[in-house]
Amino acid sequence: MSNQPTIARSGPMVPIRSLGAAHRSRIAAHLLALDPQDRYLRFGYPANDEQIERYVEQLDFDRDEIFGIFNRRLELIAMAHLAFIHEPGAAVAAEFGVSVLTKARARGFGARLFDRAVMHARNEGVELMFIHALSENTAMIRIARNGGAVIERAGSETDAYLRLPPATLDSRVSEMVDEQVAQADYRLKQQAINFMALLTQVQEIRRGAIEALGKSGR
Repeated sequence: MSNQPTIARSGPMVPIRSLGAAHRSRIAAHLLALDPQDRYLRFGYPANDEQIERYVEQLDFDRDEIFGIFNRRLELIAMAHLAFIHEPGAAVAAEFGVSVLTKARARGFGARLFDRAVMHARNEGVELMFIHALSENTAMIRIARNGGAVIERAGSETDAYLRLPPATLDSRVSEMVDEQVAQADYRLKQQAINFMALLTQVQEIRRGAIEALGKSGR
């Protein structure tokens, strides 16, 4: 197994923030927006709306970690679920799953989310990170392989394993900075949305006042 995950990637920084229970509705909207094939690849079965809603309701934000990438409209366009596994007598492990909307593909978001999850897992003392995917999910398998994971294929299913090194001061500081930047980016986007909503409201009031004056002058 690989002892050193590959987490450094070139290109502009992508703000990725940790999600909490307050984002549950955005998570549901994201997963429900996946087309049938993407749902099949993400969950390993053709998940319907009810199954997705049940999955979202059962997310444990205290135990696991959810990461997300938002666009300018604060639509969750890509997200990852890092599920922690604690078994007596076994190394601390975590399972990684990711989904990206069709319109946000080919930007490396899946790989960026993988890197973010690896960093967080290291800092939480995870020794082994793995991915269970359908063998036809070539995008997910490529992300794992490029991240340094060992790939084991068994027919229609593939498992990827990545042994993580211990946390360092650099990994802890890097995660803290990344999270602060992502939260600042989120707040700026929220402020921009609020400003545009206020501007629209002011314009509607102004338009109404002008129309009222026009009628009164007749």
